[in-house]
Amino acid sequence: MENSMLKIVDTDDIHALQNIAKQTFFETFAPHNTAENTEKYMRESFTVEKLMVEIENPNSVFYFAMLENEVIGYLKINSRNAQTELKDRNALEIERIYVSKDFHGKNIGQVLYDKAIEIAKEKNMDFIWLGVWEKNPRAIQFYKKNGFKEFDQHVFQFGDEEQTDIMMKFELK
Repeated sequence: MENSMLKIVDTDDIHALQNIAKQTFFETFAPHNTAENTEKYMRESFTVEKLMVEIENPNSVFYFAMLENEVIGYLKINSRNAQTELKDRNALEIERIYVSKDFHGKNIGQVLYDKAIEIAKEKNMDFIWLGVWEKNPRAIQFYKKNGFKEFDQHVFQFGDEEQTDIMMKFELK
């Protein structure tokens, strides 16, 4: 898979985005969380209205990973005030990289990640940062392999449970 398989998401893609967001979130987190918390999060976070606001934010960009006209994963990056936390004008946040379980291990996540790096370099950012659930060793290993270092942690409210995200960053300069 190469960059030509990536597509910028726009408002016409809202339902495809909603579908891949729900599918990949469920595949990633449902096995490790209660059904109630997973359903509540998905119901609140992936509404058409909420996703539309995210797509229309000029400081957020979504990309689909495509294979034969099928959406198999996606990337969401944030800059400036769209960042969930740091809001550092010289940083880019990777808020989401998700790939359909059927395509794990096929380099799709790496292609999405490489796109985020490319954009951060084009924008002359100092670093890229993200938060990753402490109980997601596959993702943590992926980011460490790509040069990310842990620098902090924060609490993520997931339904009625407080979970810890490890905050990681990759220095570009």
